[in-house]
Amino acid sequence: MRPDLFEAPDYYQLDDLLSDEHLLVRDAARQWVKRDISPIIEEYAQKAEFPNQIIKGLAEIGAFGPYIPEEYGGAGLDQISYGLIMQEIERGDSGVRSTASVQSSLVMYPIFTYGTEDQRKKYLPKLATGELMGCFGLTEPDHGSNPSGMVTNFKDKGDHFLLNGAKLWISNSPFADIAIVWAKNEEGRIHGLIVERGMEGFSTPETHNKWSLRASATGELIFDNVKIPKENLLPGKSGLGAPLGCLDSARYGIAWGAIGAAMDCYDTALRYAKERVQFGKPIAATQLQQKKLAEMITEITKAQLLAFRLGQLKNEGKATTAQISMAKRNNVEMAITIAREARQVLGGMGITGEYSIMRHMMNLESVLTYEGTHDIHLLITGADITGIQAFK
Repeated sequence: MRPDLFEAPDYYQLDDLLSDEHLLVRDAARQWVKRDISPIIEEYAQKAEFPNQIIKGLAEIGAFGPYIPEEYGGAGLDQISYGLIMQEIERGDSGVRSTASVQSSLVMYPIFTYGTEDQRKKYLPKLATGELMGCFGLTEPDHGSNPSGMVTNFKDKGDHFLLNGAKLWISNSPFADIAIVWAKNEEGRIHGLIVERGMEGFSTPETHNKWSLRASATGELIFDNVKIPKENLLPGKSGLGAPLGCLDSARYGIAWGAIGAAMDCYDTALRYAKERVQFGKPIAATQLQQKKLAEMITEITKAQLLAFRLGQLKNEGKATTAQISMAKRNNVEMAITIAREARQVLGGMGITGEYSIMRHMMNLESVLTYEGTHDIHLLITGADITGIQAFK
């Protein structure tokens, strides 16, 4: 593994817009990635294994529920701080960011926002420290972009609910202690349930043979007549808007995270182009390589500005679902384009595990699809500006 020499690009001096707290939070995450992720991540990606030992470190840098109030174990930070943490973690690896993203936005967020006070006190402090790890069950084998068609359901049995169904493509599921599961009641209304590992009939088989997010644990959630205590229902919100509210938070984090992956690919390509000599001069001296690098930094800068403004809107409670969709779609497309161009700068070396680019490229293929596909986010923007839904 090559030493982590990463230097973050800041072409428009965005650091000047960040508070001292933002910079402290960002720099702590950056140093942790350099120390604890960069030296090991290629090995874990090659063997398709999640490095469980990093969970404690993620908790220590505030990656689990950073915007959750301190009384529930969170750091009480703002949304820009959350974004910066996601950016730095994904600079290390998208799969590691997925672990933190799911824990924060898809597990802690719904418990905090839709849960009871007893549920908040029971789960949130342990989730913040990583003592408990969670996952989020919405996508099903036959229902991805159309989650309203879900067939997972629960029935009221008097003193408990009986849950049946299955979820697929669930990050963290193989090791999660709890799952936030979305299912329909007997009237067809969608509700969130807290399902705990060890409940009879609940299993989490792991998904293997992935070419993407190889250092992230992915699996299924299987419910075979699982008895759920009634106090495990999230009562604060029902309907499809409840899980979609969680996805807004997660997609916002991805909009920042993708910048981290792009920054790493750009920095790697820039450094390599200055060092690699062909025809008697560094390839950075050639017009075509300069074109690639100039376009990379331009797109990264645009994405940084988009994410920063979105963070301001999130802090003010003004960010809309459509605005979040635009940032997620744009920034992930930006990142995967930069990864592909950066790979070309490195030539044959770009496909090896000695550099991070090919791993980022493969990871971003999943990021392009999950939490709303690239095409679905385009249609969300289209529906927002025309007032006409093209989904159905």
